Amino acid sequence: MMRSLVSALALAGWLGAAGPEAPFSAVFESRTPLAPQGRIDELVFGHLRQLDVQPANLSSDAVFLRRAYLETIGTLPTIEEARAFLADASPVKRAALIDALLEREEFADYWANKWCDLLRVKAEFPINLWPNAAQTYHHWVRASLRENKPYDRLVREMLTESGSNFRNAPVNFYRAMQNRQPEGIAQAVALTFMGTRAEKWPAAQLADMGVFFSRIGFKETGEWKEEIVYFSAATPAVARARFPDGSEVKLAPDQDPREVFANWLISPKNPWFARAIVNRVWAWMFGRGIVHEADDFRPENAPENPELLAYLERELIDSHYDLKHIYRLILNSQAWQLSPLPRSDRADAGSHFGYYPLRRLDAEVLIDALNQITGTTEKYSSAIPEPYTYMPDDQRAVALPDGSISSAFLELFGRPPRDTGQESERNNRLTDAQRLHMLNSSHVLSKLQQGPKIQAMMRNIRVPQNLVAAMYLSILSRYPTEEEAKLVAAHAQTASAKGQAAIVDLAWALINSTEFLYRH
Repeated sequence: MMRSLVSALALAGWLGAAGPEAPFSAVFESRTPLAPQGRIDELVFGHLRQLDVQPANLSSDAVFLRRAYLETIGTLPTIEEARAFLADASPVKRAALIDALLEREEFADYWANKWCDLLRVKAEFPINLWPNAAQTYHHWVRASLRENKPYDRLVREMLTESGSNFRNAPVNFYRAMQNRQPEGIAQAVALTFMGTRAEKWPAAQLADMGVFFSRIGFKETGEWKEEIVYFSAATPAVARARFPDGSEVKLAPDQDPREVFANWLISPKNPWFARAIVNRVWAWMFGRGIVHEADDFRPENAPENPELLAYLERELIDSHYDLKHIYRLILNSQAWQLSPLPRSDRADAGSHFGYYPLRRLDAEVLIDALNQITGTTEKYSSAIPEPYTYMPDDQRAVALPDGSISSAFLELFGRPPRDTGQESERNNRLTDAQRLHMLNSSHVLSKLQQGPKIQAMMRNIRVPQNLVAAMYLSILSRYPTEEEAKLVAAHAQTASAKGQAAIVDLAWALINSTEFLYRH
């Protein structure tokens, strides 16, 4: 019976039709006409007109609300937050919500998790940072994002600092590499901060970049697994070096080449630095970069919208490398606020940002959402160090400080191993095993049946219609449609779905819907 409810609610919610003649869906779309709100919209919609691609309608308030929470802080809105936003008649409520979310503590948790994927923050093999360093590094990354440290300063600290990896967190950038040879370091730097895969460069170009990292020293201390990263004056100096753009520089014997490289990298004139990070942020918010993939800049892989990429690059530089400024520009654009229902039948409409792309929730976001809805917790542990590291019961997955601290759910749902720093390590494709876990596992069922939040909801809300509305607000951040309410009421009248069973069936149906499992 529960599976039939899943199917019925899916048909009631998502419309299968797409293309110019697709019917309007009040659940997902707004009737507010599209009107460019800034330069991003002018560039995206202008490009769509040139390609004869009709953009989607603007998203509904409920869709925007859920999307803004998930994309900005990796968390669902509470019932109270959803109810208040949907009841707000202010014409500027979307912008106000964006400003509020960017200042929330969860913003730092969520984006530190993304950055720690790229920076390979992981205690165990093959990175082997070990717990003290991994947690120190994560804390520094999170604190930097919380204070909105300028991006150029953030990167400079990682490239030029020296000291203990337990006490001076940025030096772990060099520790968290499988290949510490100069050319191996150069590849990691190029991937992380230039968005390019230097292993594809001509050998001479990669060797030239490696010179800047040829005088890094590593030495152990008396403390277990602690290591000092330093400028090794004893290493033979090189008189001249060549940057990746082909320009040359003289290096003094007592000069740390890392500082010379950092000065070149973070310069506003650098052809890679600002462009790579704004493209990466765009990819995080849209599911694909203006240059796609986000860490594959090369001449043969041209940007989809060169003017858009150039505009975001200028905005970052002019704002003194304020990343929140870029987030705010994107979040406030109508391009980002489009509905997930295409209005064009062209197969490539998504690659031109003609609608918002469906993307399965990240593993960490998904388990945190299940725990928030039900009021339950998850067990996270790591075998490093022996015997085990255990996290507190109230630990949120997006705030885990170390990639080696995990759970069976996170592994099943594609959390990245943090071995290479490539974006493609995260796998958000929904698999048969994941579907079966959501539909049939005792793990999920026990959360729904025993979750204190669901139990409290059933105790405190006596009117069935109000209880159904609260369940929808909790899980989907919207009210049920009239058709959905009728389906739920009919299901509750069946012999197998009386009382608590009907509410558990509803919760199970909703968390197995595409609308819950995907960002939309």
